[in-house]
Amino acid sequence: MEILSRVWDFFWLLIWIYALIAFLTLLFSVITDLFRDGNLSGWLKAVWLVFLVFVPFLSILVYLIARGDGMATRGQRFADERREEQAAYIRSVSGASLSDEIAKARALLDAGTISSEEYELIKRQTLAQ
Repeated sequence: MEILSRVWDFFWLLIWIYALIAFLTLLFSVITDLFRDGNLSGWLKAVWLVFLVFVPFLSILVYLIARGDGMATRGQRFADERREEQAAYIRSVSGASLSDEIAKARALLDAGTISSEEYELIKRQTLAQ
């Protein structure tokens, strides 16, 4: 019976570790969303943060109910902004402009490396960027 008790103790330990990780993930998601939101004033952010520190379970639940709809929207907007910034940085570092890309494709067409359909496809893709 002693070994069975140890197995159940280990099982409960795993459950508590999972619950702690889930709680911390929710807490940091709420805090991140709180500071990412530009519509809230600094005072409201401070009040939410105080409640998150002193009454975390209830505060997370209330935050998810009251402001949970906008969390996904704000997260997606943040990801889109970062993706656009990254793409702009890559374009600035690569040194190749749109006209350079089209000129390279034209040189490949003139050399007979690609067909006219492939040239038009490359041109459309480059202009779409």
